This record gives sequence, C-alpha cells and structure tokens, in this order.
Amino acid sequence: MPGVFVVTDSSSDLTPDEVVDFDIEVVPLTVRFGSDEFTDGVDLSVEDFYKRMAESEELPQTACPSPGAFAAAFRRAEEAGANAVVCITISGELSNTLQSAETAAAGFEGDLPIRVLDSKSVSSGLGTMVLEAATSARDGADLKGVLARVDELIPRTRVFAVLNTLENLRKGGRIGGAKAMVGSMLSIKPLIDITGGAVREAGKARTRKRAMHLLYDQMTDAGAIEDVAVMHGRAPDIQDFLDLIAPRFSRASIRLGVLGAVIGSHGGAEILGVSWVGRA
Repeated sequence: MPGVFVVTDSSSDLTPDEVVDFDIEVVPLTVRFGSDEFTDGVDLSVEDFYKRMAESEELPQTACPSPGAFAAAFRRAEEAGANAVVCITISGELSNTLQSAETAAAGFEGDLPIRVLDSKSVSSGLGTMVLEAATSARDGADLKGVLARVDELIPRTRVFAVLNTLENLRKGGRIGGAKAMVGSMLSIKPLIDITGGAVREAGKARTRKRAMHLLYDQMTDAGAIEDVAVMHGRAPDIQDFLDLIAPRFSRASIRLGVLGAVIGSHGGAEILGVSWVGRA
C-alpha cells in the first residue's frame, strides 16, 4: 500500500466498516474483568463487554497496548508498501498508549518515517481525526499534508459526555478536574468536558433529561460546528437525545455509534457523549 498509512488505537471507537473502508489499522487496548483478560474488539465484542460489566461485581480495567503491538502494526504498514505512517492515539493524559506508540516508532527511525500524534481527545473526537487523516491520505496527501490536517483539528475538537454516575471514573483514578463532584455528587447526573484530553466538570443535573439538555446546550452554544458525532454506552434513551437535537442536528448529519470497552470501562454504562469540530 503506497502512501501514508494511518494507525490508531481502539479507544477511537471506529466501526468495523469505517476501519475497512478507510484502510485504518487499529491497535487494541486490553480489558480486564478480575483475572479475565480480553483484547478489545478482538475477543471481546461491545455487546459482550456491556453484558459482562452489568453482571460483574468488579469494575473493568483497561491497559494500553504494548510497544510490540504498535511495532507489529507499523511493520505491516511497511510490508504493505507505505512510505510513511501517522499514528494518532488517545490523549496522553488519559492513557500510556501514546508512550507505547512512541517507543515503537523509535525502533523504525531511519527506516520508515513514523509520526505519533497525541489527539488530546478520545472516542469519536479521536475517531474524527483518524477518519480525516485517512481521507487526506487516500486523496493523495503526503506525510506533511496529513500531519497538517490533524494538527489543525486537534485544537478545534470538543468532546462532552453525560454520565449516570462518577463511580467508574473515581475508582479508575481518571476523574481529574472533576474531583469536586465526588461524594454527594455521585447521585447527580454529571456533565463532563474531555476537551483537551483531561476530564473536567462541565455541569450537573438531578435528572437524566435535564442532563441531556445541558449536553445539547453545549452544542448550540458552540455556534457553527461540523463533524458532529453522538456516541452512547447502550443508552436506552438514545432516541430521546436524538429527538432533542434533531431541530439543529438531523440524524443524517451526524455520526452515531456505540462507545467501546475502553470508554465504557471508565464512563460506565449508559454514558451519552457528543463530539464536534468547531469551524476555523
């Protein structure tokens, strides 16, 4: 495969069709339920993940891919004829995945040009960057062109989510700037801002319906936006949210997907999130 090859990790929550259609290599993280370990998206489907999480007394844990897993992906790109690789990962503030990719890339120095980028994002925010990078590469952009496209998207990408609980984030140690919401706030429906790659408080509501409105407010207050995506962790009320935003964001204008095991492990079941790119 000549040209620039795009690699990411499984926290990007890309669909199998997107991965195939855009010729993207996805390096999976590991998910653990107690002593049981699974490879995200390989031997643990999204459906099985949420079923296990509902039935397990222990919260799932995630681990970043090894440098060897990234090296294998880079090697496959080289063998396919790639002349360069752009690897875009989950925020370095949320995972050591970035470091694993950088370690692997160092082993190819002088052999294959590999650039590892911190998306400072997650899930569909990361996924949008990856899709745009792959589109640029498919359209014939060289390494410099693909990097330029991602670099201009990073500061414009916003990610917000409504959680049913902060328990998963608190126990997972990834609550970051939302620490003030712990304690009595565990019964509140929190809105978090993951823009920039760290978890921060963005609001709170006493009901799920009100929390959805807060999420929609973030979208409408942002002005002109594009590449809108809605993601959810098997939320039974996802249609309610789609109906709420429909006056501004029709179903045909957004990417809709299910949050995978990486985000589901830390955000919990029924999480509802949105991402978009602010216009330049």
